[in-house]
Amino acid sequence: MTSNDQPTRSDRHRADYDDYDYDDEPRHGGLVKHIILWILGIIILLFVAGTALFFYYASSAPRISRSELAGQNTTTIYDDQNRVISRLGAQKREYATSGEVPDNLKHAVVAIEDRRFYKHHGVDPIRIMGAATANIFGRSAGMQGGSTLTQQLVKLSVFSTAASDRTFKRKAQEAWLAINVERHFSKNQILNFYINKVYMGNGVYGMQTAAQYYYGKDLDELDLSQQALLAGMPQSPTYYNPLSSNTKYATQRRNEVLNAMVRSKYISQAQANQAASESITDGLDPDHGNTSNNGTGVKEKVIDAYVKQVLADLEAKGYNPYNDGLKVHTNLDLDDQEHLYDAANNSVSFQSDQMQTGVAVTDPHNGQVVAMLGGRHTGNVVYGLNRAVQTNRSSGSTAKPLMDYGPAIEYLQWPTFKRVQDTRFVYPGTNKVLRDFDNQYKGSMTMREALVQSRNVPAIRTLQEVGIKRATDFVNGLGISQKDPYTLQSGIALYISPLQISAAYGAFANGGTYYRPYYISSITTQDGNVKQFNPQGKRAMSKATAYMITEMLKGVFNASEQGSASDAKLDGVNQAGKTGTTNYPSGSGHSGAMDSWMAGYTKNYSIAVWTGYDHPMQSPGLSDQGTKSAILLYRDLMDYLDSQNHASNWSMPDTVEAVRVNGKRQFVIKDSKWALEYAADDSDDDSDQDTSSSSSASSSSRSESSSERDSENSSSRTEESSSSRTASSASASSASSSSAPAASSSSASTPAPAQSSGNGNGNGQ
Repeated sequence: MTSNDQPTRSDRHRADYDDYDYDDEPRHGGLVKHIILWILGIIILLFVAGTALFFYYASSAPRISRSELAGQNTTTIYDDQNRVISRLGAQKREYATSGEVPDNLKHAVVAIEDRRFYKHHGVDPIRIMGAATANIFGRSAGMQGGSTLTQQLVKLSVFSTAASDRTFKRKAQEAWLAINVERHFSKNQILNFYINKVYMGNGVYGMQTAAQYYYGKDLDELDLSQQALLAGMPQSPTYYNPLSSNTKYATQRRNEVLNAMVRSKYISQAQANQAASESITDGLDPDHGNTSNNGTGVKEKVIDAYVKQVLADLEAKGYNPYNDGLKVHTNLDLDDQEHLYDAANNSVSFQSDQMQTGVAVTDPHNGQVVAMLGGRHTGNVVYGLNRAVQTNRSSGSTAKPLMDYGPAIEYLQWPTFKRVQDTRFVYPGTNKVLRDFDNQYKGSMTMREALVQSRNVPAIRTLQEVGIKRATDFVNGLGISQKDPYTLQSGIALYISPLQISAAYGAFANGGTYYRPYYISSITTQDGNVKQFNPQGKRAMSKATAYMITEMLKGVFNASEQGSASDAKLDGVNQAGKTGTTNYPSGSGHSGAMDSWMAGYTKNYSIAVWTGYDHPMQSPGLSDQGTKSAILLYRDLMDYLDSQNHASNWSMPDTVEAVRVNGKRQFVIKDSKWALEYAADDSDDDSDQDTSSSSSASSSSRSESSSERDSENSSSRTEESSSSRTASSASASSASSSSAPAASSSSASTPAPAQSSGNGNGNGQ
């Protein structure tokens, strides 16, 4: 190649350009463009789909009428026979026309609830975006959410505020209805509907009624401070209640409203400052103006405790009973409830009017709470302390079937004639001697005798043999638990409520299934949705355990067996039960009992009654007669209940066998080691249980053959020796846990741990 044939520098560069793929840049740019188009397409698709879904949901939105917008959202509560027992907000309602609502109140409501109220058409996209941004960055200060005032009105009129109803479907329907409301009603009408509908606390609906209830005046007679408070209350009526003992939050809310009015230029800063200087309690009317109760024919006091629990249950399920306009059907039997109230307040004798009681009645078949009493002679207090559910009082010996003898049968297969020892006992690791109310020991006795006579030492020895772990498992299965570990003292006293005892004893009544107690059978929301509630049961013990405990607890009503509830014996009533009393701590300077209990059941009802004083350390102790009030109230109630729904006697399950021991009819689990030592007793006669006590078995023993007596004595010695070894081992493991369980808090003062005449928690009754 000649030099002329050599490529020049420009030729080489030209060759490089010739080899360059000019499609690379456009191809790269096209990819970005495609991605953007895809994103835009997805956004458009989502928007179209969302819009289509919105209109699909909107098409099924309920209709809303003027009467619904103007009407009151009263939640109605019914008993089990569909009788109305309570209406929330049943006060005489004062409806304010638009001309009767002062401008300052309208401005206050708009300023605090919906600043752009006069600019949007029912739904405010700017407000929604602002609320979302504020929530993300934490700048909302609790002032306003995404719903407009019109949407709030719609929600109050036709929808539930339950958490389960906060769905996209419900939000779409709410927005659609809000737009339609704005098309058919003026802003002034909508604002007036809202002002007359909102819940204002203490069962009051509407701001005009609230003005009368709190201040005894009409709206146009209130000053700026009072109007600002009313405007701010709907967000949380209980929290911002000016009648509360702590008015700090009501004051803060009133001031928030005043500041919002300044920002919206409705009032000047000077006017706000002057209104804020006024005490939140100025002008409050203790007589509540001209409001009055429309009534349901049922005295509020009669059903107060039950309704309080129903309202708490509704709120726990996510409903707002004050705003949702619900129809709530309960398990209350109004006739039973009225009888219980009358018995506690009028018929049954108590030591004084200050002596209190808490009573719970459940249905063993399903756990339904049939009746409940939270106190007696409670004055004008509404929704006060419900002593039927408080857990800060010692249950005394009503704990023994739950912690001691139930587990002994369930886990150790003890027969009712199992020998237990009532001899001197010292709590392991301490020098505390456990005694009974009579400061005596009765030596060897059967488990039935120990339970019927409510002896403390045999109960604790039984718990030692069962073991704390198994006893804990047993009571946990009966809906009973506590934060701190159980100890030996728990065997003669648990800190549980009458409702818990009623439900637990219900498992003995029905053959061993524990049903969680419940108040509400159904809830119907304003849009017609109905939610049913059904029993929740689980097996807590064998049928044999339930039957054998029941057979022993029948003896508690027999004077011939030294039963502690002989005053509650009712001819023809097939019942079983247990008493419980607790003494004051030694050195307290008090005499008598601190608490007295009676718990009992038939196949149809389980009742638990507590009696005592709310502040026992500042009150006299219960006299011997005073401790009988619980028994007499139980007797009165059970007599009435069984007359309305008589229960047959319990049938012995196939897993239990009746045997005759020392002339007495006893019960044993079939095929257990004890069952093999005695012949079956096929008689159906329980009368021999009424003929003698533990110390008078000699005559019947003499009628037995010598070989039978020798066989039983040998068996007893073997069992007692084994029990001694087991108790010794259990004592070592329990040495560090002998203190009483801690009491939980309550509105009433929490008493010091109760004691027996020695160092136990129960006094053996």
